[in-house]
Amino acid sequence: MKGVLLVNLGSPDSPTPKDVKPYLDEFLMDERVIDVSKWLRTFLVRGLILQTRPKKSAEAYSKIWWDEGSPLVVISERFTEKVKQFIDMPIALGMRYGSMTIKKALQELKDKGVDDVLLVPLYPQYAMSSFETVVVKAMEDKDAFFPEMKITTLPAFYKNEDYIRVLSESIADGLKDFEYDHILFSYHGIPERHIKKSDPTKFHCKLDGSCCSTNSVAHNTCYRHQCFDVTESVKKHLNLPEDKVSLSFQSRLPNDPWLKPYTDYEFERFPKEGKKNLAVITPAFVSDCLETLEEIAMEGKHQFQEAGGEDYKHIPCLNDGDDWVQVMVKWLKNWQDNNTLPS
Repeated sequence: MKGVLLVNLGSPDSPTPKDVKPYLDEFLMDERVIDVSKWLRTFLVRGLILQTRPKKSAEAYSKIWWDEGSPLVVISERFTEKVKQFIDMPIALGMRYGSMTIKKALQELKDKGVDDVLLVPLYPQYAMSSFETVVVKAMEDKDAFFPEMKITTLPAFYKNEDYIRVLSESIADGLKDFEYDHILFSYHGIPERHIKKSDPTKFHCKLDGSCCSTNSVAHNTCYRHQCFDVTESVKKHLNLPEDKVSLSFQSRLPNDPWLKPYTDYEFERFPKEGKKNLAVITPAFVSDCLETLEEIAMEGKHQFQEAGGEDYKHIPCLNDGDDWVQVMVKWLKNWQDNNTLPS
């Protein structure tokens, strides 16, 4: 029997240091997130970061926490329930990190008789620290606990026409009645070395400004290229002015070259250039989370206005919007009926 496993990032169980610490430990000890030797990763994470970060992160989570729980988890659950209304096969939701594990979700599917699973990482773009780690963890759990299962992975959907359409329409709706001077597409940042590590050719990705626009098989796993591609596709779909749209990357760690330009630098730069009214979109995520709700919607607004900006608007992610639900339903039905995946 066929079934579907939707997987998102995850969340601590509560916005307290007690629950944030094990969540951060699992997240940051992932070798695809901090890709250094295990002994160095252990020293950095458990010897340094976890000594102070849980308290700070808990304070950030407290700012965005809903009565129902973590926004990312609640939104993902709402999305899953909506999709279930249109699909007549079992669907489970798991998280890469935290207590809602992939293993639990696979067990839920097995208990319903599923042995043929479509794995759906809820990330539009491919990155080793997001999409890839979900696939690897799902396969590890399958091999260890559910060897009889078959898993097929839905590919990163950054260039799918239906995805671009609903993303564009969501952005257009968010821009209504907002007189913007500039629109910033802010994507989650990753270290530059991740781009080169994900390059199957081992020579194409040079981060020199031209490789992302030169056709290559490397683009299938190049996060940077895929971010540029989404931005250009939406810009074309909405006919946005060339000089009023740009791209940046948020959430970097210090002492390491990450993808540029940096979002926080852009927040300070725009007002100095007379761009006083800013709209910000975060298309690396399909569900609003700590990074979008606290870092961008709250801290980003404060930083932009402190630098002299005036109006600031964060446009929400697709979340559980009905149009986005119908796109996912279309993909799942095509796989269920014809074994075809979106392209």
